[in-house]
Amino acid sequence: MEDYLPFVISGLGLGAVYALSGVGLVVLYRSSGVLNFAFGAIGAIGAYVAWSMLEADWPQGLAWCAAVLTSMLLSLAYGRLLAPRLSHRDPTIRSIATLGFALVVVGFTEWYWGEQPRRLVLPTDAGALEFMVGEVEVRLTHTRAVGLALAVLMMGGVGLLLSKTRVGLKMRALANDRDLSALLGIRVLGVDTVAWVLSGAFAGVCGLLLANIVRLQATLLTFLVIPAFAAAIIGRLHSLPATVAGGIAIGVLEALAITVPGFAAFRTATPFLIALAMIVFFRTGTRQA
Repeated sequence: MEDYLPFVISGLGLGAVYALSGVGLVVLYRSSGVLNFAFGAIGAIGAYVAWSMLEADWPQGLAWCAAVLTSMLLSLAYGRLLAPRLSHRDPTIRSIATLGFALVVVGFTEWYWGEQPRRLVLPTDAGALEFMVGEVEVRLTHTRAVGLALAVLMMGGVGLLLSKTRVGLKMRALANDRDLSALLGIRVLGVDTVAWVLSGAFAGVCGLLLANIVRLQATLLTFLVIPAFAAAIIGRLHSLPATVAGGIAIGVLEALAITVPGFAAFRTATPFLIALAMIVFFRTGTRQA
């Protein structure tokens, strides 16, 4: 068992990104009923903005803030300009529309920055938490530790927002019945705007972390939505703790897949397989209910 521990620790950082992404999807879905397939692409463009600023010797903190702000503004633009025009369409159509938006964002990103992969270097890469588990020395980089901490803190923050604030109450009302909520005087567009901005913030943070842990490439970060979707399905598109647990589990399983003979070269397909399994399980569970 101890032989697998380094892979488990390595997968925790990646799993934290998946968990954060899943929470970002759930927050938007619970308010608007939209599964945002552009989540990864929105995070990618934020990461590219940070990379460009760092290459130009801008301060680290300013580059990170610019990345998250860029993702928030891009998400806000879609939520205010395009999403309202589809508000009365079927939820499936509204979700698929975000896929078209993702293709536009990826196309622009590859046109402006090129397709070659890069890596976003963060100052937290230099240090690590080192400890012994039995006879095995475990090393967890500060970047991965920050990712885990953010997953827990942001999950708690969103949970408090939904349960303790007026905006959260309105979001939960919209999740139950959007038409009735509008009749009761809730400003649907305003609440949706908050949800899109929050989702954009999550996308920006996840884009920064994934660009550092794996690599900075538009198509790779766009596919972040697949494991995030699987994590959200594990949480039944409702439970934030289950979504976080599912995201971390997916990251750990992906890291452990490298130890499976004959499957190591295909370990990146692990989130896709889990997402497919979760979709099948979710549909079966819904029919039985």
